[in-house]
Amino acid sequence: MNGNISLAEEYRLAGEAWVAEDSAARLLEETKSVVFSQLVSKQGDIPVSRAEHKVRGSYEWHDWVENMVKQRTKANAAKIELRYAEMRFYEMQSHEATQRAERRL
Repeated sequence: MNGNISLAEEYRLAGEAWVAEDSAARLLEETKSVVFSQLVSKQGDIPVSRAEHKVRGSYEWHDWVENMVKQRTKANAAKIELRYAEMRFYEMQSHEATQRAERRL
């Protein structure tokens, strides 16, 4: 990330980004069945199975599901950034421990 901020601040920022992205993805995932039911209800007075079939084949449903998947992908990428910041910290900690051990020899 940025060499001008501490690893702790980098981790905090990455964590906040992941929380925001994950929240948006979980909201879409949790409301999927609600949105589907609303779209089925909009189909009018037709058998439910036919209305569900129409909704599953609609561009509106396709776009909604695609958006949900893209949001989950963004959340996963944000989590990778969070883990990367964490690994950099552990790497630095290990390097410092190695240096201390070498100085003792």
